[in-house]
Amino acid sequence: MSQPQLHDLTVSWAAPSQVWSAPDHQIHASGVQGAWYADTRVLSEAIVTIGDVAPRLLRAHLAEPSRTVGRLLAVDPQGHQDAGLELRRVRSLTPEGELREQLTLHLAPERTFTGTIELRLGCDLAGMPAAKAGRPTAPLPIGEDLVWRGADRFRVEVRPGPGARADLADRRHPRLSWDVALPAGGTFMAEWSLQVTGNPGVVRPPAGVPEWTSATLRAEDKRLERWFHTALGDLAALRMTTSHAPGETFLAAGAPWFFTLFGRDSLWAARMLLPLGTELAGSTLRALAAVQGRRHDSASGEQPGKIPHEIRHETWHDVSGAELAPVYYGSIDAAPLWIILLVEAWRRGLPPDEVRALTPALLAALDWMRHHGCSERGFLEYSDPSGHGLSNQGWKDSAEALRRPDGTLPSAPIALCEVQAYAYQAAMGAAELLEALGDPSAHQWRTWGGELADRFRREFWARDSRGSYPVLALDGAGQKVEVAASNMGHLLGTGLLTPAEEGRVAERLLAPALDGGGIRTIPDTHPWYWPLSYHGGATWPHDTAIAIRGLIRGGFTSEALVLAERLLAAAEAFDYRLPELYSGDSTTQGFIPHPTACLPQAWSAAAAVEVALALPGVQIDGEHSLTSSNPADGQARGIHLTAADCG
Repeated sequence: MSQPQLHDLTVSWAAPSQVWSAPDHQIHASGVQGAWYADTRVLSEAIVTIGDVAPRLLRAHLAEPSRTVGRLLAVDPQGHQDAGLELRRVRSLTPEGELREQLTLHLAPERTFTGTIELRLGCDLAGMPAAKAGRPTAPLPIGEDLVWRGADRFRVEVRPGPGARADLADRRHPRLSWDVALPAGGTFMAEWSLQVTGNPGVVRPPAGVPEWTSATLRAEDKRLERWFHTALGDLAALRMTTSHAPGETFLAAGAPWFFTLFGRDSLWAARMLLPLGTELAGSTLRALAAVQGRRHDSASGEQPGKIPHEIRHETWHDVSGAELAPVYYGSIDAAPLWIILLVEAWRRGLPPDEVRALTPALLAALDWMRHHGCSERGFLEYSDPSGHGLSNQGWKDSAEALRRPDGTLPSAPIALCEVQAYAYQAAMGAAELLEALGDPSAHQWRTWGGELADRFRREFWARDSRGSYPVLALDGAGQKVEVAASNMGHLLGTGLLTPAEEGRVAERLLAPALDGGGIRTIPDTHPWYWPLSYHGGATWPHDTAIAIRGLIRGGFTSEALVLAERLLAAAEAFDYRLPELYSGDSTTQGFIPHPTACLPQAWSAAAAVEVALALPGVQIDGEHSLTSSNPADGQARGIHLTAADCG
């Protein structure tokens, strides 16, 4: 069994609903294909035939996130394409779990057609972990009332359209059929739908519309305009809420595996979208505060004040062998990132009453950093005491993400370089916020942050033939994981580094060894580099976007523009919908999707906003309008906000 590939599938989504199908629009009982609602597969098969023969694909495209259009040609019994009979298969879905399809036949002039359209269906009510692990599942029998019922919490009803006949001879593969008699040049349309009712668990459809609905971007580079507007549409369809905090909207991390609240992912995506308003940031903060740690529990990783890694309806049995509790806290960086988002949202004009309401959660997160996240050596570090959680708990969380040049893996507990930067930025920002709120503890956090910076400078730097650089991590014995990885880009703009140190990092990030059409996760000089390795050579758009953000803040505008251009080239190569990760380089501009990369992915889409703010001459209009001045004209770069932004 292995994790299914995704790169050659067609996807549509309206969180928490999603549909994955083969390129020809057929849904096969294979891999992750199917209609999903809240991590349960409510339809595992949907095969259309015309005269008992499957049509062949002409073209399929995503008209909008929740709607796909497939154009196919009928095939005669001998297997020859019939250019005179086209099938258009339009599929749409809603956040409430309804899937609808229109099947329209178009006949050429001077032809006639008599035959049958047939639709074969199946439903297994499988959970997402089974699909991710590649485990086969059996279809369930349907009832006489065209309803699937199982041990799961859902009721799935097939609703035939007008003129449809239902054939239940094979209860595990029920069929709908329509008789067709077309005159020359005629058209025939059939419809059917699937409706899911029941308890979706912890995730829910979102309320309202996103605050960026009216946002429009004008730029000289039309690639940027197209990427920006595609990304905002994709992000709108990733919005959802949870039963823990009803009505508090956040961005699901990504399809298909991560259609839920993820601490790190949801926080970074909301942070990238802050220039377009504070509403998403505020609701994301509240959604995570609702499940902030209250007690000590080694099985889930919960600790008082800790922000969770992810939430699920039930225990998640991952393909890696990990067993993650329904509310799982195995994230070393979610708490400092939560603090940073609160501070930045406050600076952007998050209403004062919302800021005050979140202050207890802020104090709890700060207390977690100092008393639980930090070890005796004074760094935020992680381990997995449960033995069945994530062995790596930073953003590079695969088991082999931190491989040394000699191939060995560092021992826990592990202190990541970027997490120390997050902690420093969180402490200093919290001090500013607490001071504004009149809290006397503000000065403690400036002292704590300053001491952390001093320790980092002493222990996290190494030297090679290119000079000094911040290492990827320290292991449990204090030994350096001497890899000049992309993680160092996250240090920029946090205040942890001196200007000279930031200059050395900027130079490293732009070196050819890390040029993967963005920033590679590790340099191609690393003995274990592989361009399609998840965290060992591939390029993640959000990772590069974070570096762009830091470069701009540090005044390295020319370097930021180089990276922004690389992401723009990648966006164009992927039809302006960047996957979770890919392989590429700026020399050949050959971009290859990672076969298991999620699409859409919230922080990959949100990277479009970071790039927009880095490029010269960009104007974003809407409820929250802003302009990026030209970094190339020698003037200071700034974001000029309207009164609406300043509250």
